[in-house]
Amino acid sequence: MNKATAYHDELGDFFARNADTSPYNAYTDRPAMLQLAGDVSGARILDVGCAAGHYASELLARGAQVVGVDGSATLVRHARVRVNDEAELHVHDLEKPLHFATDASFDGIVCALVIHHIRNRSQLLAELRRVLRPGGWLLVSTTHPTADWRRFGGSYYSHEWSELPVANGTMSIHYQRMPLETFLGELLAAGFVLEQLIEPRPTSDLEEIDASAYDKLHQAPCFLAVKLRRP
Repeated sequence: MNKATAYHDELGDFFARNADTSPYNAYTDRPAMLQLAGDVSGARILDVGCAAGHYASELLARGAQVVGVDGSATLVRHARVRVNDEAELHVHDLEKPLHFATDASFDGIVCALVIHHIRNRSQLLAELRRVLRPGGWLLVSTTHPTADWRRFGGSYYSHEWSELPVANGTMSIHYQRMPLETFLGELLAAGFVLEQLIEPRPTSDLEEIDASAYDKLHQAPCFLAVKLRRP
C-alpha cells in the first residue's frame, strides 16, 4: 500500500489494538482465512499486507515459515513484537514489485483485507503469481460489495474510492469499492484458478462476547474471501 492507503502512525496504532478483539477481524475474517489455509505445517507463506502480525502469528503457531510485508512502518513495528522476530518482515510499498522475493519461492500467500487498498492491482497480482510456486494457493479477502453498497449507497457497480470513518470518526480508511465481477475478474485474469468462495460469518465465540455484533454479522455479509491456485 502507498502513503495514501497504508495505515500509518495513529491509524496503524488504532488498527493494531482494534484487530485484537474486533468482531470483524478477530472473529470473522481471520478465522475464515485461517480455515481456508488449512494445514500449513512446513509451508513457506507470504503474508501480503501483514499489518500488526495477527495472521503471521497464527500461521507461525501452526508450523509455517512466514514472510510478511506491509507499507506501514507503524504496523510492521507492531508485527515484529507480536511474532517475536520469528518471521521475516519487510516495510514495502505494495504498489511496487516485490523485489525481495524470488520466483516460485512460496507455497501459499495470504492477502487479507488488502486488495481494495491497491491501485495497481494487476501488477501486484502478477507479482503474487510470480513468487508463488505452481500448485500453490492464494487467499484473498475483501470488503463485501453489498456491504459497501449499503454503507455508501449509489450504484452497486461503483468503483469509487471511499473513506470509511473509524475511531469515532477521528480517522478514516481509504479504499476502493468494486463489484464482485471486478474482484473475481481481476484474479482470474491474473492466471489464478478459483477453488473456493465464502462469505465469512463470525465464530460462535463472538455470540457470548457481543451478541448484537454476532447477530448483525449473521444477517448480512461484511467480507468476501476466496481460495485460488496457481496452475
